[in-house]
Amino acid sequence: MSAPISVRLDDGVQATLEAEAKNRGIGLATYLRQLATDAAREVRRNAIRAHSEAVACHIAENPEARDFAEFWGTPRSDGL
Repeated sequence: MSAPISVRLDDGVQATLEAEAKNRGIGLATYLRQLATDAAREVRRNAIRAHSEAVACHIAENPEARDFAEFWGTPRSDGL
């Protein structure tokens, strides 16, 4: 289970976030959890994209890696 954290917000920021949480019919803590979860998901996606780009660059620059990738080909979407 996750541990609680404490976050200090400026009054204006807190008021803005509380108003948005209220508009969504949820509490501030729930809204902050949603924002943090969405941000973490985006961080993970960006890391995956960066790693994929690094692999693609390696394949493009390395003949042995390119041969390996060409041998294995592109996965088929039909699962075969």
